[in-house]
Amino acid sequence: MIHQHIAGNPTIVALHGTGGNEQDFLAFTQSLVSGVGFLSVRGEEPENGQNRWFRRFAEGVFDEDNLRFRADQLAGFIRETLPTEKRVVLGFSNGANMASALVIRHPDLFSAAVLLAPMVPFSEEPMPELTDLPVLMVCGEHDPMVPRMNAQTLATQFATAGADVQVHWHAGGHSPDQTSIFVVKSFLAALKPKLAAE
Repeated sequence: MIHQHIAGNPTIVALHGTGGNEQDFLAFTQSLVSGVGFLSVRGEEPENGQNRWFRRFAEGVFDEDNLRFRADQLAGFIRETLPTEKRVVLGFSNGANMASALVIRHPDLFSAAVLLAPMVPFSEEPMPELTDLPVLMVCGEHDPMVPRMNAQTLATQFATAGADVQVHWHAGGHSPDQTSIFVVKSFLAALKPKLAAE
């Protein structure tokens, strides 16, 4: 898989949105936290010339079989590339949906998750035990792509599975605003010493 890797422990696994790539999302992720490693990967499911993580049938309608395949494939790559590091996944939009799928299908893969504009990835998928897993969701009140009820359902699914879920709602749309960026920075800054102590 095409990727950028900067060694460090813990390591932020950065998953871009539709049309992004491993380089631009790495630059964004590095602006959020310092003193950690980074693994930024490029989605391998093209759509009209744009990089994506998995196929979809329409806006908000996912090819769930393809999502399962791509999630399992990516999980294997992450384990191979980061065999001993503490890992935190951070995804935006399509990358956040992939991150959610990874957490659900591979609950031991990450020590925390930051999901920017996520949706429920699966209509029917058993939820694992996610006891005390820190999860930050950043959602827009006026997101044209993610209905509020969908984001709330995802938060409930994670919380019911035992995750320690924080949901930050901002007044904007699909992209996080400056207040949201500050929330993410604070979340990651607080997480660093906890992971180092484990």
